[in-house]
Amino acid sequence: MTTEDLGGMAPLVARLGRAGQRLRHADRDRPWVLDTAVVVLVFLMFCLPDLLHGIGVDGDGDGHRRFRLAFTQLPPAGMLALQAGLVLPLLWRRRAPALAFGAVSAVFVLQWSLGAVLRADVALFVALYSLTLHGRLRQLPWACAVMAGALGLVAARVSAAVSVWDALFFLLSTATAALALGLVIRIRRAQLAGLRDRAARLEIERDQRGRLAVAAERTRVAREMHDIVGHNLSVIITLADAGAYATAVAPERGKEALHLIGDTGRQALGELRRVLGVLREADGPRGEAELSPQPGLADIDALCEGVRAAGLEVVYRTAGDVEALDSGVQLTVYRIVQEALTNTLKHAGAGARAHLAIVVADTRLTITVQDSGPPDPAGRPGTANEEGHGLVGMRERAALYGGHVSAGPAGTGWTVRAALDLAPRGGSR
Repeated sequence: MTTEDLGGMAPLVARLGRAGQRLRHADRDRPWVLDTAVVVLVFLMFCLPDLLHGIGVDGDGDGHRRFRLAFTQLPPAGMLALQAGLVLPLLWRRRAPALAFGAVSAVFVLQWSLGAVLRADVALFVALYSLTLHGRLRQLPWACAVMAGALGLVAARVSAAVSVWDALFFLLSTATAALALGLVIRIRRAQLAGLRDRAARLEIERDQRGRLAVAAERTRVAREMHDIVGHNLSVIITLADAGAYATAVAPERGKEALHLIGDTGRQALGELRRVLGVLREADGPRGEAELSPQPGLADIDALCEGVRAAGLEVVYRTAGDVEALDSGVQLTVYRIVQEALTNTLKHAGAGARAHLAIVVADTRLTITVQDSGPPDPAGRPGTANEEGHGLVGMRERAALYGGHVSAGPAGTGWTVRAALDLAPRGGSR
């Protein structure tokens, strides 16, 4: 068969698949229809011919005479009763397959004990197939034993016309075929059920991963927004207060404060646009061009300059190979420093002094921000020991790199220490 022939059969296969699916749905809604159809089909194919023509063989030879002498010719009423006993239990072959097989086997043994032969005996093989497909697997051994005994009785009864070994071979082969067919279909259904279950679990896991990714992204954006808005607003407020005070005594300093406020506001607006830009798809080269790199260690100098302009004196030093840090670590360090300096500016106020140190030693990075406290403790603008979203955000960022953050008073000031683990995940330390 060529590829073109297979391609031409695709619509037929698709239609057959849809028809089979509709039949399965109909059978699931009304299972009695299929069970009744099986009983009617067995009656029309195997019971009705016996009722109309009787059992026998064509011809007038010795085989015909031996056959007539070997078996009992039943009256129509007796034949119909045995046929009903063989066929009617198939109505519950799927709901109670063991019971149906037992009832058919009992009638089958009774029939052959009477020396009668019926075409409806095929119901025994249908019952065995149904038990294999729908019943419990631990019931198969005794069912096979009952089947072997019943077929042995048949082989003994037909020995006058057919060799016992030939009869056993034919009967046991038929029973084995029914058993094998039931097992194959059962295994196939179990495989399909397993695949459907796995597909459903994978779909659930995919949805869960998607929700977790969305939650993680929302948390990340919330941290970025907090860092950007909190820091820049603190700087703007401090500059505005200083500008309002300087306007009366040194107008040029007030003008300088206004310029710094404008620069800080524009910087905050640019960072907000960059963060919010990841929440929508960029529509073309223009959207991509508006994006800018995430801040890193190189931007800490500019951060310190902005804080110094607001009146906070910052002494900044680094130690170790800080330039070799990857972008993710640099962003984490920048945000921790930004939040720590923002808290210092907020709680210590202008005129305070802060020491910032970033030290890289082997696989450990340490950040220390220590301030001297407000020049006038009585006029402190905030309470330093209040743990807000900023400190929680710093701890979450440090935890991404197996680190931790501690904060607490140190003399008249406040100290924030953060430690990050730079060792590769899963690697040796």
